[in-house]
Amino acid sequence: MRKILLFASITIVGLIFIFRLFYLQVYTAQNHNLFEDNAIKKVYDYPKRGFVYDRNGELLVANQPSYDVMFIPREVKPLDTLEFCSLLKIDKNRFKDIYQKAYHYSPWLPSVFIAHLSKEDYAVLQEKMRKFEGFYIQKRSLRLYQTTIGANVLGDLGEVNNAIIKEHPYYKMGDLIGKQGVEASYEDILRGKKGVKFIQKDRFNRDIGPYKDGVYDTLPEPGKDITISIDSKLQEFGELLMKHKRGGIIAIEPSSGEILAMVSAPSYNPNLLVGRNRSKNYTKMHYDTISKPLYDRSLLAQYPPGSPFKVLNALVGLQEGVVTTDDKFSCRMGYYYNGRRLTGCHSHPSPLSMNDGIAQSCNSYFCNVYRRIIEKYDDPAKGMNVWSNHIKSFGLGNYLGYDLKIGSKGYIPDGAFYDKWYGKGRWSSTYNISNAIGQGEVLATPIQLANMVAAIGNRGYFYTPHIIKNIEGDTIDENYTTPKYTTIDKENFEPVVQGMFDVYNKGTATYLRVPGIDICGKTGTAENYTKIDGVKTQLTDHSIFVAFAPKDNPKIAIAVFVENGYWGSRFAGKIASLMIEKYIKGHITRTDLEDWILSHSLEDEYAKPYSGKPFKINGETTLQVTPIDKSIKSKISNLSD
Repeated sequence: MRKILLFASITIVGLIFIFRLFYLQVYTAQNHNLFEDNAIKKVYDYPKRGFVYDRNGELLVANQPSYDVMFIPREVKPLDTLEFCSLLKIDKNRFKDIYQKAYHYSPWLPSVFIAHLSKEDYAVLQEKMRKFEGFYIQKRSLRLYQTTIGANVLGDLGEVNNAIIKEHPYYKMGDLIGKQGVEASYEDILRGKKGVKFIQKDRFNRDIGPYKDGVYDTLPEPGKDITISIDSKLQEFGELLMKHKRGGIIAIEPSSGEILAMVSAPSYNPNLLVGRNRSKNYTKMHYDTISKPLYDRSLLAQYPPGSPFKVLNALVGLQEGVVTTDDKFSCRMGYYYNGRRLTGCHSHPSPLSMNDGIAQSCNSYFCNVYRRIIEKYDDPAKGMNVWSNHIKSFGLGNYLGYDLKIGSKGYIPDGAFYDKWYGKGRWSSTYNISNAIGQGEVLATPIQLANMVAAIGNRGYFYTPHIIKNIEGDTIDENYTTPKYTTIDKENFEPVVQGMFDVYNKGTATYLRVPGIDICGKTGTAENYTKIDGVKTQLTDHSIFVAFAPKDNPKIAIAVFVENGYWGSRFAGKIASLMIEKYIKGHITRTDLEDWILSHSLEDEYAKPYSGKPFKINGETTLQVTPIDKSIKSKISNLSD
């Protein structure tokens, strides 16, 4: 019995040892997380980031070598900090701050000590790295911008923070990620995939060679190159025209929805956000709350669309059958209701039909059309909802779904908005008559208006605006190749298109015509208010212009906003005509317009203090900030072009 018990005990113990060895050497090895093993050092091999080309194949963004000084806090040995700091061009306090921050993050994981060494600094430091245990140099690539334009389009790279690392474990402390523009939108495609080498350490924390002879090591996968839809020559020209001005330009190819130019002014050289000076330059621009160079006005700024919005009311009026192209309305320097003038207007022939109403940008005409739309229905809220849905079908009042990370919704009111504001059944179309002329509660971004005019040029449909044109070895999202249709029937577009064509032939943009190009456009002047010390304050009006060309089968649709630009044809109209000619012809013949734009700045306009002299508009106390140009008629309320 004892022999059997002894044999059984030895057998059981032996089986336990065998099972334990199997568990440690086979099972746990299969589930062993090398990235969490402190006895194994991880060295990352960063891939080449994908290049960025413009629509014509011009290289815009490439790469340049960069060297980061890395360290593992627990492995740092006593060193000559004065010599080390001298080599890195930092002071001792900076050394302590970096070390303590990294130690707090993780004493075992690699952290960046100093990023983006130049080739020269790297060469000097490399010779002495053996003296500084726990530190090593890691090579990676930085962006090299082959251009000085398109900073808001191209974006930039910045270091990841703890929040990003927590959400995306792929990234480690010190890694770079796209922060804005194309770099952010197509980060997953451009970045590639890091390779990694696992280095075994002994009990004295010394490297003893590749873990398991490198069987788990991986090679980096380079990022894919992309081609964006921007025409760099057109972008450069647009930025030149917007120099010393604030605002945005969006140009779209109507037949595809591809963004040809996306100008935000003022802008900056994208190379300012590369290398060791990135943080300093970014901070300086971030705190420039006056000119806001980091604020992309082409996508984020929400403006009253002004008179360009009138063409949508013409389309809705035709669709709803409340107006014909032959109906005429009179104008007595404004629109009157019960003997009270609700909106002002400029001098022009009267009465006007739709064609002349568009060409002459008559406020009274469109107030009449707007009232007919809303009052077609017994309940004004229902009329507002019908109107709102038509307008929103052009992409206004919501995010367009383009492939850029930022944007604003704009605003298109509906019946519920006014029910809440005035009370259900306690308002009528005259309460919000300013919507007829693109003022009131209506807000739009430059890209929304460019998309709107592209839909008109296409006679009723548009493609979601997008910046991507081609991805190496891949296809673009079908969302950008599928047409979206408005609620307006195709036949209703022709009279409106003709009216926009006559804006150039006999209307408010006659002197902006470009020989050999049939342009359809619409000038706009939007009132501009802000609050100063709690008082509603009037600033100089915004200059707005939308257009597409040629009239049939358009190649370009454009929206231009120039802040404080006085009226539509003064700044925005000239810029739009020049951009259209530059894109279609490749050169400028209207050099008179070009010379005027390049020689006129609005910097003095932006610097003007308010006069402090109050007056009343529609019963509200208002301060006039800048003098109104003498060529503009006296303002009592909304003024047309």
